[in-house]
Amino acid sequence: MVYVRASEREEQIVTAAIKVLSEVGVPATTLRAVAGEAGIPLGTLHYVFPTKDQLLRSVITTLIRDISDALRAELELDKGVEHALRHGITSFWKKLVDNQVGLQIMQYELMAYSLRSEAEGSLAQLQYERYSSVVTEFCEQAAQAAGERCAVGFDTLGRLALAQIDGLILQYASKPDPGRAQRDLNQALDMLVLFADPQPVARSTARRGSRALTDAD
Repeated sequence: MVYVRASEREEQIVTAAIKVLSEVGVPATTLRAVAGEAGIPLGTLHYVFPTKDQLLRSVITTLIRDISDALRAELELDKGVEHALRHGITSFWKKLVDNQVGLQIMQYELMAYSLRSEAEGSLAQLQYERYSSVVTEFCEQAAQAAGERCAVGFDTLGRLALAQIDGLILQYASKPDPGRAQRDLNQALDMLVLFADPQPVARSTARRGSRALTDAD
């Protein structure tokens, strides 16, 4: 018998669970089906995840990590806020929405599950906080790298960007139309960029800031 470390076994099961959940949905997913997809005995799965609730919690946290990584990937922060928004969100859509709509539907099911099963919906709250913070962080980093400022707070920009993406994903899930979705996404990004209004920081302001720091030293 080949020994498999607990962390590797957990990852194997979560990967199988994500596939099953994406295909049949949360209500129809059973531990037996996940074990079959993972190619392990049901008893092994029960040892790692004694209950379906524990497995679903691990799935949610894994999805948060993977989608956050996808949003951050390939960003060129020195090209400014507009480029970061357009490139980051468009890349995310191509990777994780266009051909994986089942994954997105499953996420909404998991969010509803969390809200229904937990007193304060802590995992649903974590999901939205993490996703919005990713957008907030890369917009702020892009502004700093390119010497820009925005007309609104980066946290507000992150929450509104997430709200727009969420709405478009739900519409795409209800009626998959790639052409319409791409046009709507482009227009949503136009609105976000207009709202953010990224502008170069005035050189005189930057010099005054530098002198202030020097004087403080």
